Amino acid sequence: MCAMARPRKPLLNRDRIVETAGALVDAEGLAALSTRRLAAELGVSGPSLYNHFRTKDEILDAVADAVSAKIDLSMFAPDDPRDWRTALHDWALSYRAALADHPHVVPVLAQGPGRRPAGLKVADAVFGAMVRAGWPPAQATHIGALMRYFVTGSALGSFARGFVDDETAYDPADYPHLGQAHRLAEHREKVDEGAFATGLRALLDGLGARYEQEAHVSGGAET
Repeated sequence: MCAMARPRKPLLNRDRIVETAGALVDAEGLAALSTRRLAAELGVSGPSLYNHFRTKDEILDAVADAVSAKIDLSMFAPDDPRDWRTALHDWALSYRAALADHPHVVPVLAQGPGRRPAGLKVADAVFGAMVRAGWPPAQATHIGALMRYFVTGSALGSFARGFVDDETAYDPADYPHLGQAHRLAEHREKVDEGAFATGLRALLDGLGARYEQEAHVSGGAET
């Protein structure tokens, strides 16, 4: 009787390494990622990883770029009918959703795209769309930076979770306006989403006013 062939392990490749590393970071945080731990998760020897990535930092960069690749950029396509304000709004929602799904990667993404292809495509799409809409290049750069600060900042932590669920923690004698602060954690999602929506609306209102000023100075800008 012929012996049954042993099942072959899936071939090690960049995509499998990045997927496994990303799952590890999502589950346990950035500190859990090491080449030794990752190799163990993949069932391979540590040195085999170096056939695909030179360092752990390169793996982490690839994990971060995989998150950037999930951000919708369709609203910035030249043939998309959305105006610049609506495009920024819809993009910000997609951007925040991608970060919310992978919160442990946010500190890496907050540092900027560096040489990461998907991250650079995001920056290129935003800048290009703003310039096409009539924003001066310098202002288009500022808008891209501003949006990154706002979205990544909102994803770095929860305002509501910063308060404990204990009504005795906030003595009215010391904090006369925090009588209901202990309830914030209970309504975390509603509070945080509401704060993001309020901030995004205010930010876009401010940019809209600035856009009208720029149009007036330059004699008109495309919408």
